[in-house]
Amino acid sequence: MSRVLVIGVGNALRGDDAAGLHVARRLRGRGMENVHESGGETASLMERWRDANVVLLADAAQSGAPAGTVTRLDASTRPLPAAFLHCSTHAFGVAEAVELSRSLGTLPPKVIVFGIEGTNFEHGATLSPEVESGVADAVRQIETEVKSHA
Repeated sequence: MSRVLVIGVGNALRGDDAAGLHVARRLRGRGMENVHESGGETASLMERWRDANVVLLADAAQSGAPAGTVTRLDASTRPLPAAFLHCSTHAFGVAEAVELSRSLGTLPPKVIVFGIEGTNFEHGATLSPEVESGVADAVRQIETEVKSHA
């Protein structure tokens, strides 16, 4: 059986940037195991997924798609578009962690990123209604993905 790990990435204080954290909390609330939250720091992400076979990441995105749109990206075989994912407050994020791990030969065999399109990343803002809907969609997609790897 594959070791499947789900990581919700984000900053709870920056509006729609908290989308990945909300995904993780909902999945844990539904009884899913191996679900974690992360601020998106490169070393922390790489350490967290070190022993996983399948990593499913949920993070806010900024691609120009309508707010709440969920985009599934397979990072297992090709680089993530760095401009797609919203960067952390340290100017590095999921895309950089994935590519550094790939270059070091430590990237898990399967890495799927669910980008939830956000619009408001202001400090102190709350999750927008469109992103709330995207979070629900991402939860459903991740549950399906986990079942396919069980």
